[in-house]
Amino acid sequence: MNEIQLESMLKQFFIEDIGDGDLSGEALFSQKEKGSFTLLAKENGIFCGELILQRGFALIDPSASVDIAVNDGDVVTPGMVIAEVSGTMQGLLKGERVILNLIQRMSGIATATAKAVEQTAGTRAKICDTRKTTPGLRMLEKYAVKVGGGYNHRRGLYDAVMLKDNHIAFAGGIKQAVEKARAAVGHTVKVEVEIETKQQLIEAVEAGADIIMFDNRTPEEIREWLPLVPAGIATEASGGIALDGIQPFAESGIEWISLGALTHSIRVLDISAKVITNSVKEVVHHVYHGNA
Repeated sequence: MNEIQLESMLKQFFIEDIGDGDLSGEALFSQKEKGSFTLLAKENGIFCGELILQRGFALIDPSASVDIAVNDGDVVTPGMVIAEVSGTMQGLLKGERVILNLIQRMSGIATATAKAVEQTAGTRAKICDTRKTTPGLRMLEKYAVKVGGGYNHRRGLYDAVMLKDNHIAFAGGIKQAVEKARAAVGHTVKVEVEIETKQQLIEAVEAGADIIMFDNRTPEEIREWLPLVPAGIATEASGGIALDGIQPFAESGIEWISLGALTHSIRVLDISAKVITNSVKEVVHHVYHGNA
């Protein structure tokens, strides 16, 4: 993860949420009063978000102390302590919502990815993500996929060529599209071609594609067509693959399975926080799952 980019992102997230100041926290507490959070898992899953906790609270309160009890990729269970965070009460209250939103989402993605990877056991298939990410959160969401045991597809339009149906139609065919792309980007950038028919598959092979994506094809079709792909050309299945229906695709012999559902429609992992205020010596339990 690019930590310089992460800090810039966190600053923008805090600016959006805090604005000119936290009316609630600043009305109740001085800048010097101290407190602490205990973050707890509320359900089974995979934790992701160490750097968010470390960098996030430090940005709001340089005096904050973050003691993380689990690592990215660790399995968590209900009631398990994720972290203890101490600092000024104003700082903790300003940072908690943004930080919890991020670690809950990232942990949800890591958890969904781990479940997807389980369905590929005993096959050569690997799980990867897509560009169907939340605008502004791509780096974090793709990091969470890796934490869950998956792989990253291209990060954007800039790091690989993917020739989809409209590219091919505009270029006049698969052969023309591949030739034009290869001439433009050079030998260090891979060229992937999306196909939907057996004839398109043959054309992509003849054009010398590096990767061939079987788009919206059934496991049976993939199994039948794979012998047409020579060794050295990677194969990928994508489109309409449900998170609970991965195994048949993995067993088809495909090499990669890309899933937009890992990032565009996952459920966050429920995480709560206990707030201990030193001034009044009482514990107030907050569950941050759907609360404002």
